Amino acid sequence: MRLLLKFALMFAALLVVHGLKEKAKAYVHECFEDLVPETGLTEAQLLKLGFVKKNKHSSTSFQVTPRKHAPQFRDVKAVVNEKFTTISLDDYKGKWLVLFFYPFDFTFVCPTEIVSFSDSIKDFRAVNAEVLAISTDSHHTHLAWIKTPRDKGGLGKMNIPILADISKRISADYGVLVNDEDDEMFGAALRGLFIIDPKGIIRSIQINDDQVGRSVDETLRILKAFSYADSHPGEVCPANWTPGSRTIKADQEAKYAFFEATYGHDKEL
Repeated sequence: MRLLLKFALMFAALLVVHGLKEKAKAYVHECFEDLVPETGLTEAQLLKLGFVKKNKHSSTSFQVTPRKHAPQFRDVKAVVNEKFTTISLDDYKGKWLVLFFYPFDFTFVCPTEIVSFSDSIKDFRAVNAEVLAISTDSHHTHLAWIKTPRDKGGLGKMNIPILADISKRISADYGVLVNDEDDEMFGAALRGLFIIDPKGIIRSIQINDDQVGRSVDETLRILKAFSYADSHPGEVCPANWTPGSRTIKADQEAKYAFFEATYGHDKEL
């Protein structure tokens, strides 16, 4: 049955050669569960070869999840201070990073998100965080959009870099690329937002459909919560936590202090 694995990998490689990388990924995803019992190889060995294990409760394969290293990218064209440059993920080692994808330049919801994050950059930097915006548009289009006034649908002055994922590789690696040719957003990225910690580990993922924008305030709240939890081992942040509010001791006995303080008044109702 190892021969089956060999043919599967050869076929996947052939798809990649012909520019069908996404179909190759889908093919090896489908093969994974059949190959584990057939080949005699362990799941770890198959994963190392590039196969992705499906969630047994879903037909979707998740390559990018919290607790995993963020997919690397290097020397990506970007616009910073209205000039072309290149940016790599490693440039942000030691800092928190908010990486957010958006579908298209010169559209509707997208400029409201980018402007909001850009105008709030001081709040992010106050907690050792940076923000990157990215789409599959070119850096030339980004620059033209930045030079367009905000009251005309443009971005105006930007305090954050805007990356150009022209190859679409980064969007694909982060699982937000629309690759259905029948979808009107084919070739664009969904509204994916990734909070990456100073060690390069993904801590939070939010992916919206096209019609609804993301909240800067909520992104900051989540980032601050993770930062607090990391610096206070043994404490976890409950729903709607904000800096200065109660946390929960991650202990089967100590946790009751939080629950009694929060819900104790319910007994009187």
